[in-house]
Amino acid sequence: MASTTFGTLDQLNTADIAWILTSSCLVLLMTPGLSFFYGGMVGKKNVISTMLKSFICLGVISLLWVVVGFSLSFGDPIGITLNGKHYGLIGNPTDFAFFDQVSFLPHKSLGSTLPFILYALFQMKFAVITPAIITGALAERIRFISFLLFISLFTLLIYAPLCHMIWHPHGLLGGYFGVKDFAGGTVVHMSAGFAALAGVIVLGKRQNNEHIPTNIPFVLLGTGLLWFGWFGFNAGSALAANATAALAFATTTIASAAAMLTWVFFDRLNGRKVSALGACIGAVVGLVAITPSAGYVTVPQSIFFGFITALVSNTMVYWKRLQQIDDTLDVFACHGVGGIMGMILTALFAQGENASLVHGGWSVFGHHMAALVLVSAFTFGGAYLLFKFTNFLIPIRVSQESEQLGLDLSQHGEKV
Repeated sequence: MASTTFGTLDQLNTADIAWILTSSCLVLLMTPGLSFFYGGMVGKKNVISTMLKSFICLGVISLLWVVVGFSLSFGDPIGITLNGKHYGLIGNPTDFAFFDQVSFLPHKSLGSTLPFILYALFQMKFAVITPAIITGALAERIRFISFLLFISLFTLLIYAPLCHMIWHPHGLLGGYFGVKDFAGGTVVHMSAGFAALAGVIVLGKRQNNEHIPTNIPFVLLGTGLLWFGWFGFNAGSALAANATAALAFATTTIASAAAMLTWVFFDRLNGRKVSALGACIGAVVGLVAITPSAGYVTVPQSIFFGFITALVSNTMVYWKRLQQIDDTLDVFACHGVGGIMGMILTALFAQGENASLVHGGWSVFGHHMAALVLVSAFTFGGAYLLFKFTNFLIPIRVSQESEQLGLDLSQHGEKV
Protein backbone atom coordinates (compact mmCIF):
# COMPACT_ATOMS: atom_id res chain seq x y z
CA MET A 1 0.00 0.00 0.00
CA ALA A 2 1.36 3.39 -0.99
CA SER A 3 2.68 5.71 1.70
CA THR A 4 0.44 8.44 0.30
CA THR A 5 -2.50 6.55 1.81
CA PHE A 6 -1.65 7.83 5.27
CA GLY A 7 -1.48 11.33 6.67
CA THR A 8 0.71 12.75 9.42
CA LEU A 9 0.32 12.98 13.19
CA ASP A 10 -0.40 16.70 13.06
CA GLN A 11 -3.64 15.93 11.15
CA LEU A 12 -5.10 14.14 14.17
CA ASN A 13 -7.95 15.91 15.98
CA THR A 14 -8.01 15.34 19.73
CA ALA A 15 -11.75 16.08 20.07
CA ASP A 16 -12.57 13.55 17.35
CA ILE A 17 -10.27 10.99 18.96
CA ALA A 18 -11.92 11.44 22.36
CA TRP A 19 -15.42 11.06 20.91
CA ILE A 20 -14.62 7.95 18.84
CA LEU A 21 -12.83 6.35 21.79
CA THR A 22 -16.00 6.94 23.80
CA SER A 23 -18.22 5.74 20.95
CA SER A 24 -16.17 2.55 20.61
CA CYS A 25 -16.78 1.81 24.30
CA LEU A 26 -20.49 2.52 23.88
CA VAL A 27 -20.81 0.19 20.88
CA LEU A 28 -18.92 -2.56 22.73
CA LEU A 29 -21.44 -2.23 25.59
CA MET A 30 -24.25 -3.00 23.14
CA THR A 31 -23.22 -6.65 22.83
CA PRO A 32 -23.55 -7.41 26.59
CA GLY A 33 -26.75 -5.33 26.42
CA LEU A 34 -28.02 -7.54 23.62
CA SER A 35 -27.21 -10.64 25.67
CA PHE A 36 -29.44 -9.37 28.50
CA PHE A 37 -32.13 -8.33 26.00
CA TYR A 38 -32.22 -11.80 24.46
CA GLY A 39 -31.49 -13.72 27.66
CA GLY A 40 -34.54 -12.34 29.43
CA MET A 41 -36.85 -13.38 26.59
CA VAL A 42 -36.05 -17.08 26.39
CA GLY A 43 -37.12 -19.97 28.60
CA LYS A 44 -35.38 -20.56 31.93
CA LYS A 45 -33.46 -23.60 30.64
CA ASN A 46 -31.76 -21.55 27.92
CA VAL A 47 -30.86 -18.20 29.50
CA ILE A 48 -27.11 -18.81 29.87
CA SER A 49 -26.80 -20.44 26.46
CA THR A 50 -28.55 -17.53 24.76
CA MET A 51 -26.57 -14.86 26.60
CA LEU A 52 -23.27 -16.60 25.96
CA LYS A 53 -23.84 -16.77 22.22
CA SER A 54 -23.95 -12.98 22.12
CA PHE A 55 -21.11 -12.51 24.58
CA ILE A 56 -18.76 -14.98 22.86
CA CYS A 57 -18.81 -12.81 19.73
CA LEU A 58 -16.63 -10.33 21.61
CA GLY A 59 -13.91 -12.97 21.62
CA VAL A 60 -14.34 -14.76 18.30
CA ILE A 61 -15.06 -11.81 16.01
CA SER A 62 -12.54 -9.47 17.66
CA LEU A 63 -9.68 -11.87 16.90
CA LEU A 64 -11.01 -12.67 13.45
CA TRP A 65 -11.23 -8.93 12.73
CA VAL A 66 -7.57 -8.41 13.61
CA VAL A 67 -6.35 -11.41 11.61
CA VAL A 68 -8.16 -10.74 8.34
CA GLY A 69 -11.66 -9.29 8.79
CA PHE A 70 -10.63 -5.64 8.82
CA SER A 71 -8.50 -6.12 5.73
CA LEU A 72 -11.35 -7.83 3.86
CA SER A 73 -13.64 -4.95 4.83
CA PHE A 74 -11.39 -1.94 4.30
CA GLY A 75 -8.40 -3.11 2.28
CA ASP A 76 -7.80 -1.89 -1.27
CA PRO A 77 -10.80 -2.77 -3.47
CA ILE A 78 -10.91 -6.05 -5.36
CA GLY A 79 -13.80 -5.89 -7.79
CA ILE A 80 -14.86 -4.57 -11.15
CA THR A 81 -14.30 -1.54 -13.39
CA LEU A 82 -17.32 0.58 -14.30
CA ASN A 83 -17.16 3.77 -16.40
CA GLY A 84 -13.39 3.73 -16.18
CA LYS A 85 -13.29 3.52 -12.36
CA HIS A 86 -12.56 0.55 -10.14
CA TYR A 87 -15.13 -0.43 -7.50
CA GLY A 88 -14.68 -3.06 -4.83
CA LEU A 89 -16.63 -6.18 -3.96
CA ILE A 90 -14.24 -7.01 -1.14
CA GLY A 91 -10.98 -5.69 0.29
CA ASN A 92 -7.52 -7.09 -0.27
CA PRO A 93 -7.01 -9.64 2.55
CA THR A 94 -3.27 -8.95 2.78
CA ASP A 95 -3.37 -5.15 3.18
CA PHE A 96 -4.10 -5.03 6.91
CA ALA A 97 -3.74 -8.70 7.92
CA PHE A 98 -2.90 -8.95 11.64
CA PHE A 99 -3.35 -5.15 11.73
CA ASP A 100 -0.29 -4.62 9.53
CA GLN A 101 0.01 -0.86 8.83
CA VAL A 102 -2.82 -0.20 11.28
CA SER A 103 -1.02 2.37 13.40
CA PHE A 104 -1.26 5.85 14.91
CA LEU A 105 -1.19 7.64 11.56
CA PRO A 106 -4.56 8.67 10.07
CA HIS A 107 -5.81 7.08 6.86
CA LYS A 108 -6.60 9.83 4.36
CA SER A 109 -9.96 8.39 3.27
CA LEU A 110 -10.93 6.34 6.35
CA GLY A 111 -11.26 8.55 9.42
CA SER A 112 -8.82 11.23 8.31
CA THR A 113 -8.57 12.87 11.76
CA LEU A 114 -8.28 9.63 13.75
CA PRO A 115 -5.44 7.19 14.38
CA PHE A 116 -6.07 4.38 11.93
CA ILE A 117 -6.00 1.84 14.75
CA LEU A 118 -8.90 3.66 16.44
CA TYR A 119 -10.91 3.60 13.22
CA ALA A 120 -10.24 -0.15 12.92
CA LEU A 121 -11.32 -0.82 16.51
CA PHE A 122 -14.47 1.28 16.17
CA GLN A 123 -15.46 -0.72 13.10
CA MET A 124 -14.63 -3.94 14.93
CA LYS A 125 -17.46 -3.33 17.40
CA PHE A 126 -19.96 -3.27 14.51
CA ALA A 127 -18.57 -6.56 13.22
CA VAL A 128 -18.95 -8.06 16.71
CA ILE A 129 -22.60 -7.21 17.28
CA THR A 130 -23.86 -8.22 13.82
CA PRO A 131 -23.61 -12.02 14.27
CA ALA A 132 -24.71 -11.59 17.90
CA ILE A 133 -28.03 -10.22 16.61
CA ILE A 134 -28.61 -13.44 14.67
CA THR A 135 -28.54 -15.53 17.85
CA GLY A 136 -32.03 -14.47 18.93
CA ALA A 137 -33.64 -16.29 16.00
CA LEU A 138 -31.76 -19.53 16.66
CA ALA A 139 -32.14 -19.65 20.42
CA GLU A 140 -33.00 -22.83 22.31
CA ARG A 141 -31.92 -25.30 19.64
CA ILE A 142 -28.56 -24.54 17.96
CA ARG A 143 -25.37 -26.36 18.89
CA PHE A 144 -22.76 -24.00 20.36
CA ILE A 145 -19.72 -25.23 18.38
CA SER A 146 -21.67 -25.09 15.13
CA PHE A 147 -22.69 -21.54 15.97
CA LEU A 148 -19.05 -20.51 16.40
CA LEU A 149 -18.17 -21.92 12.98
CA PHE A 150 -21.13 -20.20 11.35
CA ILE A 151 -20.44 -16.75 12.76
CA SER A 152 -16.81 -16.98 11.63
CA LEU A 153 -17.86 -17.85 8.08
CA PHE A 154 -20.61 -15.23 8.14
CA THR A 155 -18.20 -12.48 9.17
CA LEU A 156 -15.66 -13.32 6.47
CA LEU A 157 -17.97 -14.17 3.59
CA ILE A 158 -21.06 -12.00 4.13
CA TYR A 159 -20.38 -9.19 6.58
CA ALA A 160 -16.93 -8.20 5.26
CA PRO A 161 -17.93 -7.98 1.56
CA LEU A 162 -21.10 -6.06 2.44
CA CYS A 163 -19.17 -3.71 4.71
CA HIS A 164 -16.63 -3.09 1.94
CA MET A 165 -19.23 -2.53 -0.78
CA ILE A 166 -21.13 0.05 1.28
CA TRP A 167 -18.65 1.75 3.61
CA HIS A 168 -15.37 1.72 1.70
CA PRO A 169 -15.08 4.94 -0.37
CA HIS A 170 -14.61 2.83 -3.50
CA GLY A 171 -17.10 0.08 -2.65
CA LEU A 172 -19.55 -0.97 -5.36
CA LEU A 173 -22.78 -0.06 -3.57
CA GLY A 174 -21.66 3.07 -1.77
CA GLY A 175 -19.11 4.36 -4.28
CA TYR A 176 -20.85 3.55 -7.57
CA PHE A 177 -24.55 3.31 -6.72
CA GLY A 178 -24.48 5.99 -4.03
CA VAL A 179 -26.24 3.87 -1.39
CA LYS A 180 -26.48 5.76 1.90
CA ASP A 181 -26.09 3.79 5.10
CA PHE A 182 -25.00 6.10 7.90
CA ALA A 183 -24.45 3.50 10.61
CA GLY A 184 -25.53 0.04 9.44
CA GLY A 185 -29.08 -0.40 8.17
CA THR A 186 -27.89 -2.80 5.48
CA VAL A 187 -24.44 -3.75 6.74
CA VAL A 188 -25.62 -4.73 10.23
CA HIS A 189 -29.38 -5.08 10.53
CA MET A 190 -30.45 -6.36 7.13
CA SER A 191 -27.54 -8.79 6.98
CA ALA A 192 -28.31 -10.11 10.47
CA GLY A 193 -32.07 -10.19 9.83
CA PHE A 194 -31.87 -12.16 6.60
CA ALA A 195 -29.19 -14.47 8.00
CA ALA A 196 -31.50 -15.14 10.94
CA LEU A 197 -34.33 -15.97 8.54
CA ALA A 198 -32.12 -18.40 6.66
CA GLY A 199 -30.96 -20.03 9.87
CA VAL A 200 -34.50 -20.55 11.13
CA ILE A 201 -35.46 -22.26 7.87
CA VAL A 202 -32.46 -24.60 8.02
CA LEU A 203 -32.82 -25.37 11.73
CA GLY A 204 -36.56 -25.95 11.78
CA LYS A 205 -38.96 -25.37 14.65
CA ARG A 206 -38.30 -26.00 18.32
CA GLN A 207 -40.08 -28.95 19.91
CA ASN A 208 -41.88 -26.54 22.20
CA ASN A 209 -42.09 -23.12 20.60
CA GLU A 210 -44.28 -21.54 23.26
CA HIS A 211 -42.72 -18.16 24.06
CA ILE A 212 -42.64 -17.49 27.81
CA PRO A 213 -39.97 -14.91 28.73
CA THR A 214 -38.05 -15.83 31.87
CA ASN A 215 -36.85 -12.45 33.10
CA ILE A 216 -38.49 -9.21 31.92
CA PRO A 217 -36.16 -7.08 34.11
CA PHE A 218 -33.26 -8.53 32.06
CA VAL A 219 -35.04 -7.34 28.91
CA LEU A 220 -35.48 -3.86 30.39
CA LEU A 221 -31.83 -3.75 31.42
CA GLY A 222 -30.71 -4.94 28.00
CA THR A 223 -32.88 -2.36 26.26
CA GLY A 224 -31.40 0.41 28.39
CA LEU A 225 -27.85 -0.72 27.59
CA LEU A 226 -28.67 -0.98 23.89
CA TRP A 227 -30.28 2.47 23.81
CA PHE A 228 -27.30 3.97 25.67
CA GLY A 229 -24.76 2.21 23.46
CA TRP A 230 -26.62 3.15 20.29
CA PHE A 231 -25.50 6.76 20.72
CA GLY A 232 -21.99 5.52 19.98
CA PHE A 233 -23.29 3.33 17.18
CA ASN A 234 -25.05 6.18 15.36
CA ALA A 235 -23.52 9.46 16.56
CA GLY A 236 -20.08 7.85 16.50
CA SER A 237 -20.54 7.04 12.83
CA ALA A 238 -20.02 10.73 12.06
CA LEU A 239 -16.36 9.85 12.84
CA ALA A 240 -15.94 13.30 14.36
CA ALA A 241 -17.12 15.46 17.24
CA ASN A 242 -19.23 17.70 15.03
CA ALA A 243 -22.76 18.85 14.19
CA THR A 244 -23.55 15.63 12.29
CA ALA A 245 -22.80 13.63 15.42
CA ALA A 246 -25.12 15.89 17.42
CA LEU A 247 -27.89 15.45 14.85
CA ALA A 248 -27.45 11.66 14.85
CA PHE A 249 -27.55 11.70 18.66
CA ALA A 250 -30.88 13.53 18.59
CA THR A 251 -32.57 11.54 15.81
CA THR A 252 -31.49 8.27 17.45
CA THR A 253 -33.24 8.84 20.76
CA ILE A 254 -36.34 10.52 19.27
CA ALA A 255 -36.95 7.73 16.74
CA SER A 256 -36.66 5.16 19.52
CA ALA A 257 -39.06 7.08 21.75
CA ALA A 258 -41.60 7.36 18.94
CA ALA A 259 -41.35 3.67 18.09
CA MET A 260 -41.69 2.57 21.70
CA LEU A 261 -44.91 4.51 22.21
CA THR A 262 -46.28 3.50 18.83
CA TRP A 263 -45.64 -0.18 19.59
CA VAL A 264 -47.45 -0.20 22.95
CA PHE A 265 -50.44 1.80 21.72
CA PHE A 266 -50.72 -0.29 18.57
CA ASP A 267 -50.70 -3.40 20.77
CA ARG A 268 -53.53 -1.90 22.81
CA LEU A 269 -55.54 -1.04 19.70
CA ASN A 270 -55.24 -4.68 18.67
CA GLY A 271 -56.57 -5.96 21.98
CA ARG A 272 -53.20 -6.79 23.56
CA LYS A 273 -52.05 -5.45 26.90
CA VAL A 274 -49.48 -2.68 27.21
CA SER A 275 -46.39 -4.69 28.21
CA ALA A 276 -42.84 -3.97 29.25
CA LEU A 277 -41.70 -6.48 26.65
CA GLY A 278 -43.57 -4.61 23.92
CA ALA A 279 -42.14 -1.27 25.01
CA CYS A 280 -38.61 -2.70 24.88
CA ILE A 281 -39.05 -4.30 21.47
CA GLY A 282 -40.57 -1.09 20.11
CA ALA A 283 -37.66 0.99 21.39
CA VAL A 284 -35.13 -1.30 19.71
CA VAL A 285 -37.09 -1.28 16.45
CA GLY A 286 -36.95 2.52 16.45
CA LEU A 287 -33.19 2.40 16.97
CA VAL A 288 -32.84 -0.01 14.06
CA ALA A 289 -35.02 2.13 11.79
CA ILE A 290 -33.06 5.35 12.28
CA THR A 291 -29.62 3.74 12.01
CA PRO A 292 -29.12 4.11 8.23
CA SER A 293 -30.19 7.76 8.21
CA ALA A 294 -29.35 9.13 11.67
CA GLY A 295 -27.11 11.85 10.26
CA TYR A 296 -29.15 12.51 7.13
CA VAL A 297 -32.64 13.44 8.39
CA THR A 298 -34.27 15.97 10.70
CA VAL A 299 -35.62 15.32 14.19
CA PRO A 300 -39.29 15.59 13.08
CA GLN A 301 -38.59 13.10 10.31
CA SER A 302 -37.05 10.74 12.86
CA ILE A 303 -40.40 10.66 14.67
CA PHE A 304 -42.00 9.42 11.47
CA PHE A 305 -39.22 6.83 11.04
CA GLY A 306 -39.97 5.39 14.48
CA PHE A 307 -43.74 5.57 14.04
CA ILE A 308 -44.11 3.90 10.64
CA THR A 309 -41.42 1.27 11.25
CA ALA A 310 -43.00 0.25 14.57
CA LEU A 311 -46.35 -0.27 12.82
CA VAL A 312 -44.81 -2.40 10.05
CA SER A 313 -42.55 -4.41 12.35
CA ASN A 314 -45.33 -5.03 14.88
CA THR A 315 -47.56 -6.30 12.09
CA MET A 316 -44.80 -8.62 10.89
CA VAL A 317 -44.22 -10.02 14.39
CA TYR A 318 -47.83 -11.18 14.51
CA TRP A 319 -48.02 -12.27 10.88
CA LYS A 320 -49.02 -15.93 11.04
CA ARG A 321 -46.82 -17.06 8.16
CA LEU A 322 -43.72 -15.64 9.85
CA GLN A 323 -44.74 -17.17 13.18
CA GLN A 324 -44.91 -20.60 11.54
CA ILE A 325 -41.15 -20.73 10.89
CA ASP A 326 -40.32 -20.17 14.60
CA ASP A 327 -37.99 -17.18 14.62
CA THR A 328 -37.57 -17.47 18.40
CA LEU A 329 -37.16 -13.78 19.26
CA ASP A 330 -38.52 -12.24 16.03
CA VAL A 331 -35.11 -11.14 14.77
CA PHE A 332 -36.19 -10.87 11.14
CA ALA A 333 -39.40 -8.98 11.94
CA CYS A 334 -37.49 -6.48 14.09
CA HIS A 335 -33.96 -6.17 12.67
CA GLY A 336 -34.49 -7.35 9.11
CA VAL A 337 -37.73 -5.46 8.53
CA GLY A 338 -36.48 -2.50 10.58
CA GLY A 339 -33.35 -2.29 8.43
CA ILE A 340 -35.41 -2.51 5.23
CA MET A 341 -37.75 0.23 6.38
CA GLY A 342 -34.84 2.41 7.43
CA MET A 343 -33.15 2.12 4.06
CA ILE A 344 -36.39 2.84 2.16
CA LEU A 345 -37.10 5.88 4.33
CA THR A 346 -33.50 7.08 3.91
CA ALA A 347 -33.94 6.96 0.15
CA LEU A 348 -37.13 8.99 0.57
CA PHE A 349 -36.05 11.68 3.04
CA ALA A 350 -32.25 12.09 3.26
CA GLN A 351 -31.34 15.78 3.24
CA GLY A 352 -29.46 17.50 0.43
CA GLU A 353 -30.05 18.30 -3.21
CA ASN A 354 -30.79 15.12 -5.19
CA ALA A 355 -29.98 13.13 -2.03
CA SER A 356 -33.35 11.36 -1.87
CA LEU A 357 -36.68 11.07 -3.64
CA VAL A 358 -38.35 14.09 -2.00
CA HIS A 359 -35.31 16.20 -2.88
CA GLY A 360 -35.27 15.19 -6.54
CA GLY A 361 -33.00 12.18 -6.28
CA TRP A 362 -34.91 9.72 -8.42
CA SER A 363 -31.75 7.83 -9.34
CA VAL A 364 -30.70 7.62 -5.68
CA PHE A 365 -34.07 6.14 -4.78
CA GLY A 366 -33.84 3.65 -7.64
CA HIS A 367 -30.34 2.63 -6.65
CA HIS A 368 -31.44 2.11 -3.05
CA MET A 369 -34.28 -0.15 -4.12
CA ALA A 370 -31.97 -2.16 -6.36
CA ALA A 371 -29.44 -2.41 -3.52
CA LEU A 372 -32.15 -3.63 -1.14
CA VAL A 373 -32.97 -6.49 -3.50
CA LEU A 374 -29.29 -7.29 -4.03
CA VAL A 375 -28.42 -7.19 -0.33
CA SER A 376 -31.48 -9.26 0.61
CA ALA A 377 -30.62 -11.95 -1.93
CA PHE A 378 -26.92 -11.94 -1.07
CA THR A 379 -27.37 -12.12 2.70
CA PHE A 380 -30.23 -14.62 2.71
CA GLY A 381 -28.79 -16.87 0.00
CA GLY A 382 -25.26 -16.66 1.35
CA ALA A 383 -26.31 -17.36 4.93
CA TYR A 384 -28.51 -20.26 3.83
CA LEU A 385 -25.53 -21.88 2.07
CA LEU A 386 -23.28 -21.23 5.06
CA PHE A 387 -25.78 -22.83 7.43
CA LYS A 388 -25.99 -25.85 5.13
CA PHE A 389 -22.19 -26.05 4.89
CA THR A 390 -21.84 -25.74 8.66
CA ASN A 391 -24.42 -28.48 9.15
CA PHE A 392 -22.47 -30.69 6.73
CA LEU A 393 -19.33 -30.30 8.85
CA ILE A 394 -20.93 -30.22 12.31
CA PRO A 395 -24.66 -30.84 12.90
CA ILE A 396 -26.11 -27.48 13.86
CA ARG A 397 -29.11 -28.67 15.83
CA VAL A 398 -28.85 -30.24 19.27
CA SER A 399 -30.44 -33.61 19.94
CA GLN A 400 -34.04 -33.89 21.12
CA GLU A 401 -32.82 -34.94 24.56
CA SER A 402 -30.53 -31.91 24.79
CA GLU A 403 -33.29 -29.57 23.69
CA GLN A 404 -35.68 -30.99 26.29
CA LEU A 405 -33.06 -30.73 29.02
CA GLY A 406 -32.23 -27.19 27.99
CA LEU A 407 -29.07 -25.87 26.37
CA ASP A 408 -27.72 -24.37 29.59
CA LEU A 409 -27.16 -27.83 31.06
CA SER A 410 -26.74 -29.91 27.90
CA GLN A 411 -24.28 -27.55 26.17
CA HIS A 412 -22.55 -25.78 29.05
CA GLY A 413 -23.22 -27.71 32.26
CA GLU A 414 -24.58 -24.59 33.96
CA LYS A 415 -27.94 -23.32 35.08
CA VAL A 416 -29.52 -20.12 36.35
